[in-house]
Amino acid sequence: MLRTAALLALLLAAPAVAKDTKPRLRTRVALGPQIVPSYPGADSYSVRPFLEFSRARGDDVFAFEAPDESFGFPILRDSRFQFGPSLGFEGERTARDVGVAVPKVGFTVEAGGFAQYHLAPAIRLRGELRKGIGGHKGLIGSISADFVARDRDRWLFSLGPRLTLADTRYQRAYFGISPATAAATGLPAFRTDGGVQAVGITAGALRQLNRRWGVTGYARYDRLVADAARSPLVRGFGSRGQLSGGVALSYTLGAPN
Repeated sequence: MLRTAALLALLLAAPAVAKDTKPRLRTRVALGPQIVPSYPGADSYSVRPFLEFSRARGDDVFAFEAPDESFGFPILRDSRFQFGPSLGFEGERTARDVGVAVPKVGFTVEAGGFAQYHLAPAIRLRGELRKGIGGHKGLIGSISADFVARDRDRWLFSLGPRLTLADTRYQRAYFGISPATAAATGLPAFRTDGGVQAVGITAGALRQLNRRWGVTGYARYDRLVADAARSPLVRGFGSRGQLSGGVALSYTLGAPN
């Protein structure tokens, strides 16, 4: 009877023991400012939030995320491949922003997906495709590669090329000039097509100051090409060179003391 009672007590205690031995979940949140072009093709800049969110369990390192990629999370993954939804945003563009009477492009929520593949522990390829909901209503995509050097979570440096692509609707929203707009502004009519919009490069860095606090930042340069670069709006009122960058302070929840 005593042996049976002892066995039952052991079985009831087993889940609690398993729960106690489960690796601790760590959450790292980074927040700070970033400067980005006020709209695609602009020569002016806006300040927006720079936010990063990562999770890891136990002694696992935080997964690499490029600082300029859109928000997303994997729903399908293995040791090298990940796939999942992505979400981005683009601010509105008004005639006042441009300096000439062009149609307004409203604030846009961009929803879509991403896929990424690690060719090696230090080399990651990623592609994104998002559809504009409201605003430009077009398709915007990117192809990127990153070389990543790191010492676990103590420090990290990444560097890699970027290729931005857009469909005809997106291109015409920001770079096209319709006959009606040409008549109202005196600018030449300009018809754009989809394709490559820009080529660029991004560098990112992260430094952990102690177990909880750290700092992260990035710098990116894009050069508009093809129809986007030839647009009279870019040549007369904007810039083919597009700079962006940001810095943030990070805090890790659940880090051991």
